[in-house]
Amino acid sequence: MISSPAWRLRRIHRTALLLTALSLLVVLLSAYLRLNGAGLACANWPACYGQLLRGEVQAPALALPRLLHRAAASLILLLVGYLLWLCLRRPSMRQLLRPATLLAVLVLALALLGFWSSDPRLLLVGFLNILGGLGLVTCSWRVVLVSSPAYPERARASTPTLALRLGAAVLSLTVVVGALIGAGSAALACPSFPDCGGQWWPAAVGWPAWQGFATLAAVPPAGDTAAVTLHLLHRWGALAALLLLLAAAALQTLTDDATRKLAVVLLLLLAGEVALGGLVVRSGFNLSLAVAHVVGAAALLAALSSLRRR
Repeated sequence: MISSPAWRLRRIHRTALLLTALSLLVVLLSAYLRLNGAGLACANWPACYGQLLRGEVQAPALALPRLLHRAAASLILLLVGYLLWLCLRRPSMRQLLRPATLLAVLVLALALLGFWSSDPRLLLVGFLNILGGLGLVTCSWRVVLVSSPAYPERARASTPTLALRLGAAVLSLTVVVGALIGAGSAALACPSFPDCGGQWWPAAVGWPAWQGFATLAAVPPAGDTAAVTLHLLHRWGALAALLLLLAAAALQTLTDDATRKLAVVLLLLLAGEVALGGLVVRSGFNLSLAVAHVVGAAALLAALSSLRRR
């Protein structure tokens, strides 16, 4: 029967899969527009880095990606409304209503944020846009997980270990710091890897050092104290998350066979993301690698969500 709960659950599952794919596309296009417009792909890199902050005219080559970005974002808005309607129809699907509502709120918030997204000097707007895009992928994937036919069996799996909880928290904070680096156009502040211009440990930074970074009137120069601190926090956080999740994966593998594949996938994604971050710096901030690093972060958070649901 077309209106049966089973039919609606299959429809919700397929819609959520499409939303996840579209969300990844939006994250990719958003990263490309932001990084390419900032100058990562310009001929005289790094001299032209931060050209958007200087008010320079953007290349016509960005017109098509911008159009695709808006079309994908508009389609996501429509699909989320359809998804929420499927969940609210009688009898309502309570287990799906909460993640679907959270997804709808996030999409609406990102749509409102778009009114201020044209000005790259608004660091907070750029920061929230980056985090919102990553959250969009994670929330969409969460609906996929909850609408899966095997979800009731997965929900009865063992409680996450302390290492997994700590690893998830550290990884989330690392992503937040990475979003601050991206929104603050702070790539040039740390042109070496694994050290950061000879520094290895984040320094205590006072408010005067943070103030210039927070207002974002220009690109933070190489060695900028606040930007270097963010870079080092991001790198050490990634290493700590890798070690914690490695311990969590080992424990989960020993205690629960069902999570073995997910644990391996998560570790491979995290190790690849750490390596990719190093390659971004070593390559002189190659545009393709930098965009892949952002997309990898979205995939990594989705994989972490899968492991935690198991």
